[in-house]
Amino acid sequence: MDLARSLRTEARRANERRCLVLAGPAEQSRDRARTALDAADVSLDETTTLGSMPFLDCEHYEQSRASELLGRTRTAVVLDCHGELRPNALGTAVGAVDGGGLLVLLTPPLDEWPEIRDAFDETLAVPPFAVGDATGHFRRRLVETLRAHRGIAVVSLSEDGETVERDGLTNPPPRRPPTEPTAPTDATFPLATYEACLTDDQCAAVRAFERLRDPDTAVVVEADRGRGKSSAAGLSAAALVLEGRDVLVTAPQYRSAAEVFARAVGLFETLGVTVERDRPDAPQELLVPESGGRIRFSKPSAAVELPGDPDVVIVDEAAALPVRRLEALLAAPAVAFTTTVHGYEGAGRGFSVRFRDRLDESDHDVTDVTMTTPIRYADADPIEAWAFRALLLDARPPVEQLVTDATPETASYRRISTADLLADEHLLREVFGLLVLAHYRTEPADLARLLDAPNLTVRALTYEGHVVAVALLAREGDLPADLRATMYEGGRIRGNMVPDVLTTQLRDESAGVPVGQRVLRIATHAAVRSRGLGSKLLAAARSEFGDEVDWLGVGYGATPELVRFWRQNGYATVHLSTTRNDTSGEYSAIMLDPVSEEGKALADRHADWFCDRIAAVLSDALDDCDPDVVRAALRAVDSTPPVALSELEWRLVAGVPGGAGILDTDPAPFRTLAVRHLVASDGAETSGGDVVALTDREERLLVRKVLQASEWDAVADELDFVSRRQCMRALGGAVERLTRRYGDAWVQEELDRHT
Repeated sequence: MDLARSLRTEARRANERRCLVLAGPAEQSRDRARTALDAADVSLDETTTLGSMPFLDCEHYEQSRASELLGRTRTAVVLDCHGELRPNALGTAVGAVDGGGLLVLLTPPLDEWPEIRDAFDETLAVPPFAVGDATGHFRRRLVETLRAHRGIAVVSLSEDGETVERDGLTNPPPRRPPTEPTAPTDATFPLATYEACLTDDQCAAVRAFERLRDPDTAVVVEADRGRGKSSAAGLSAAALVLEGRDVLVTAPQYRSAAEVFARAVGLFETLGVTVERDRPDAPQELLVPESGGRIRFSKPSAAVELPGDPDVVIVDEAAALPVRRLEALLAAPAVAFTTTVHGYEGAGRGFSVRFRDRLDESDHDVTDVTMTTPIRYADADPIEAWAFRALLLDARPPVEQLVTDATPETASYRRISTADLLADEHLLREVFGLLVLAHYRTEPADLARLLDAPNLTVRALTYEGHVVAVALLAREGDLPADLRATMYEGGRIRGNMVPDVLTTQLRDESAGVPVGQRVLRIATHAAVRSRGLGSKLLAAARSEFGDEVDWLGVGYGATPELVRFWRQNGYATVHLSTTRNDTSGEYSAIMLDPVSEEGKALADRHADWFCDRIAAVLSDALDDCDPDVVRAALRAVDSTPPVALSELEWRLVAGVPGGAGILDTDPAPFRTLAVRHLVASDGAETSGGDVVALTDREERLLVRKVLQASEWDAVADELDFVSRRQCMRALGGAVERLTRRYGDAWVQEELDRHT
């Protein structure tokens, strides 16, 4: 009781957070948590428990629902780790504790905890592995950080009583009064907008938002969690509304943007402005009658349509939105993106990995702002420092100067074991830092998988001791008959993504027999990209695993560039998903590189079926897929689809170039020709020594009109034809060349008859 009271007193005095670890039997630790919170004068109304049971009379969620705390602050969060520890829940719990508050961890005895297998470990036990094959390295490392970092008290509980292993007290100096932020001298928003800011960082962000009054402008605000970026967006939105502007706000969920509306309402109240709202609490539209301006919320799916033609769009938590939707929002006259760099619940890098280049290439004049000063707690908060290390939220690849001379010839292939990562914190940070920067969503759970999952393998290229490229591979397949039957009958099997898709969606029950290595992620340091390092890494991994597996594979959100990369490295398309990935907003491609006869048989039968069905799928579920993705995916197929048209079909095809036939009479034969051409257009098939030559625009025309059945006018507009008629003539010319390539002599005569 005295320790809990002292921790809370110190936390409040320094405006920092403290952590109390109660390690011991479950019931005893829960009982002591109740006592500790009472002694620390923490109201249960200001407390949330995360765990399997609601043992306190306060707000409670299962760890799987920890995201309910995102965007909120609590005086205390109790994370009950008996039964399971979800790393994402730990990150969210840390982020929800306010300055002066307590994070309370209830754990098994710390020395025993890493050896205990819990419910989270069961998620790591990807078949055919069992839960006993998972390791406890993540928790072992976590225990080490709990025992080493400032601000963390550890109390060991047992039947014999309790022992204070560490008191966690840091004796910080008294909290200094915060300095008043200074409004920019050239600011044009009302002074009250800046007076509502709590830090100079917020003032700088608001000042940048002033630029949104001009068309073709964009603002990007990046910050760690708890820096007040949403508040800055809300104050700025209110100021824009006062000038009569229509501001559309979007975010993954309304709760993510609730702070934007709260701060806007606060500024209106400060200025005495009359506001009409659509609902008393949690308003999603605020209208200022005097100016005619308004601020309103739309879900991302609706916001991309820019309903009501807003003057300004503000995207809160942009990193959590699909890149495709972020791109669509660039159609707004002015747009702002706020994004979290090192969120406790995970780092969303889609914004920087895939979208930022597209923003820079747009017509928008971009202003960047970075916010670093915490608002909810002091900037020396020891719990933030601990969380960043424990969850590697700030992991970074090596600095550019150390690797800039790396080439495929000077880089060395390295097999990196979990023991290597645990023994070398610097290596772990470089590996995980590269993986974070290469992916649009990396969570604390990914660190646990890296350290504990029995099916994962890490391989890297190093240069002078530093990681310049890294690949994370997952062993899949080699599944027993009962699990294969379960998948075939609709049951879900953890992991095993390639066998799962080929079995459940494509109805191949034997797909789970061959064993493979799937490339989960591959990343090359930004300073040495496009030098062939990624290709060398894949080739080395293929050489290493070639005698152990039947195939290497990959599944990813398809872009033309990525498809070409994998094709150049020997991987071939066997599937395109029919729904977009929720995070990337792209259709996913599955590609295989067989390394055994069994693997080749698997790849060949799915490549053949892909060619058989893709035309029908493109005119239906994939009718909005990027034509360049379609072209690249088909070009990467290892198959030779037949051109088996009937006499009537050939007569129809031969009549189109001269205008005697109409494509819409029967699109099927035209689709057969289009697929045949696109699959062969990598040069695999020649005619008289030459590949059938079509321009990029003509191939896109084949995709949009023939395969995806888009309307003529829409196709002509998209592909920059001056008229529908010109578009139709261009398609006729393409059909003529394909007909001459694949038609017999009598078909050539039929073609000449009409042209």
